[in-house]
Amino acid sequence: SGGGKKPWAQKGGGRARAGSLRSPIFVGGGVAFGPSTNKNYDQKVNKKQKKLALYHALAELAANERLFVVDAVAIESGKTKDALAFVNGLEQRDVLVVKEMIDDKTFLAFRNLQNAYLVEANELNAYLAAAYHSVVIEKAVFDKLTKEA
Repeated sequence: SGGGKKPWAQKGGGRARAGSLRSPIFVGGGVAFGPSTNKNYDQKVNKKQKKLALYHALAELAANERLFVVDAVAIESGKTKDALAFVNGLEQRDVLVVKEMIDDKTFLAFRNLQNAYLVEANELNAYLAAAYHSVVIEKAVFDKLTKEA
């Protein structure tokens, strides 16, 4: 495809200097401003829209009886077996567990479960709520969310 050798001498030919036939000014050369791989696909979403989307996602879950509000989610033993028993007791396909603050023992208990995902209240969003079959949320977090809406 060319470009290894300088096309003509730097001086004395009466033509502009050229270093490579791969330059964009030559036929068959490179593209001057070709596509870039570092495109930013982020979109701005208004705060009120985010809050409303989360509210509707939770309302949809509640309407289908897949939203569970509990006093507290805590696995004191830190054993995955106990967390699995908690999740299996709900008899749901997959579960999003929302805690106000995640403690170490509860984190250790839930981290290896495939059908459960543990998040803090500030990480909860409409996408997560909609992506899981059911949501278990602490009463304090639920009260704060409904108070804001």
